[in-house]
Amino acid sequence: MSILLELNFKQKNATRLFTAIGGFSAYLLIKDSTKLSMALGAIMALMLRNPTIVYVLFITIPRDIIAAYRFLKLNIFLYYMEYKKWSMARIFQEKYRSMPNKCCFVMDERKLTFQEVEEFSNKVGTYFLDKGFRRGDCVALFMETRPEYVGLWLGLSKIGIITALINSNQRRETLRHSIEAAKAKAIIVGTELAPILKDVWQNEDLKWLSIFQFSDEEQRDNDNFDLIKEAVDLTADLKQQIPQNLQVYIEQCKPKDTLLYVYTSGTTGLPKAAVITNLRYLFIAAATHYMVAVRPNDIVYNALPLYHTAGGIIGVGNALIFGCTVALRKKFSASNFWKDCIKYKATVAQYIGELCRYLLTTPRKPEDTLHNLRLMYGNGLRPQIWSQFTTRFNIPNIGELYGSTEGNSNLANVANQVGAVGFIPIIARTLYPVQVIRVDEESGEPIRNHNGLCERCAAGETGLLVGKVDPRRAVTSFHGYSDQKASEKKLLRNVFKKGDVYFNSGDLIVVDILGYFYFKDRTGDTFRWRGENVSTQEVEAIITNVIGLQDCVVYGVEIPHVEGKAGMAAIEDPEHKVDLNHLSVGIRGSLPSYAQPLFIRLMAEIPRTGTFKMKKRELMLQSFNIHKISDPLYYLNKDGVYRPLSEEQYLQLLDGKAGL
Repeated sequence: MSILLELNFKQKNATRLFTAIGGFSAYLLIKDSTKLSMALGAIMALMLRNPTIVYVLFITIPRDIIAAYRFLKLNIFLYYMEYKKWSMARIFQEKYRSMPNKCCFVMDERKLTFQEVEEFSNKVGTYFLDKGFRRGDCVALFMETRPEYVGLWLGLSKIGIITALINSNQRRETLRHSIEAAKAKAIIVGTELAPILKDVWQNEDLKWLSIFQFSDEEQRDNDNFDLIKEAVDLTADLKQQIPQNLQVYIEQCKPKDTLLYVYTSGTTGLPKAAVITNLRYLFIAAATHYMVAVRPNDIVYNALPLYHTAGGIIGVGNALIFGCTVALRKKFSASNFWKDCIKYKATVAQYIGELCRYLLTTPRKPEDTLHNLRLMYGNGLRPQIWSQFTTRFNIPNIGELYGSTEGNSNLANVANQVGAVGFIPIIARTLYPVQVIRVDEESGEPIRNHNGLCERCAAGETGLLVGKVDPRRAVTSFHGYSDQKASEKKLLRNVFKKGDVYFNSGDLIVVDILGYFYFKDRTGDTFRWRGENVSTQEVEAIITNVIGLQDCVVYGVEIPHVEGKAGMAAIEDPEHKVDLNHLSVGIRGSLPSYAQPLFIRLMAEIPRTGTFKMKKRELMLQSFNIHKISDPLYYLNKDGVYRPLSEEQYLQLLDGKAGL
């Protein structure tokens, strides 16, 4: 992947030539008008003097027209929904009435039509209303993916109850924290996770929490089916429940009411509960649908967990709002991904970056290209594997998205530009609410001028991506977290003028002259070593290519008596296949000396969040302490070869005698 920062000699002269030809053709049409001819001459002089601007405008016009059309459709739709003041429950009502018998969700051999989802959610709403729950209460949902998952929170939303979508991979302290952070009065737990909740409920201060246990028929037919002693059998009760007309409660729900709590992944520290209002849910789902051009008749394959934004909003929203059929899978499987796409006749599929890499590591098979996918969309597809992925699996279109659960800095790459996370038309650069500002790459702090204000980055300059906060518009609003202090930490004030407010994405971005945005790193992930800034993503990409697409995470570790942080790479190597000599040669040949990791750690498994993000923080805390790390640990010797870190070398590092 190459980022276009300036035109080469050939491009400049070709642009000037076509400009001159176009200008001469125009002159032949207006030569009888002196004033027009003079005006044309002035314009031509400017264009010939600035071929880069002419080239950029010519190249980007088709892209920008398509994006502008889709963006206009999105804003008209959002405006109409705000005008109607419809909540997600009300929007789904309209959709179900227009297509009651169409399949809404399918998983394995089970299907739920739009009417069945409506009836099930009405039962849920009526049931919890009869149990005394009221508007503004919170109920936690701790369950693995199943067709009823969405129906449960949708039913609760019909009577104004907020649902906290708990990560199904959470355990003990993290699970307890998430329940308490949402101030949940009750929890709905899937039978598959009941033992985990029971352990926390019995041993922690959660005795006040009401438990409703949900199970499917397969679980109930199992001889080992066990109901938590203190739990209510929700499945049995819902079968007996007679649904009421909840229209009066649905009409009370407004677009800006809180719908869900969706937790950040917790790569650092404990998860935070991001506030998702009805309008926020609508914007995230609709923006994706319109910008990457998903169609209402598409079948969307969604193998991502439903407790997170990608699977639960960007994926599921296509069904709830636009009437697509969404095919679900309990857990992502690289070996079954394409088989599922064929089985469900999917035309669109979702991805996250790591998912694509896992698919590339599988052996080649006929199913790789027997699917009918016309589009895959998601976020995090690495530039290093982008072309390889689309070629091998015959994917015509990639819709790379940029954004976060709580953030308002949203971009989309709808032009198949390899490696780009999105773009902004050149003519709208200063008007669009997303900007890239100059920043200290090591500290992550914005650089301010003598007036105390920030400055925009030029093309090729690494900067911090920020998004203007305007609560009047769905596109730019910021609802933050349930913890107001945590919300305030994500805001920057007095950015371009006194009194303005911007969301701090925490991401370092580079923009090219065509207006494409390229992700470089997270602030805090870039570290300084030997007077130079080291990009962890760049080092990870090199190592991954050398070792053959195995998982790798790079981070900086402090060494006593030495300024800056030394690089350390943790590589997932469960089968002990990594050749350290080959790796040493590859790193020496691809990275400058300051960017070469000082330490290599080979692990059976790198700790991850439920959405496959690697937990860098845990590894950073363990550093290179050979007394705490049981994994093989290697040290870069002066001859450029990685060898096991010895006790003697370890002590020299601690005493500042390693010659660094």
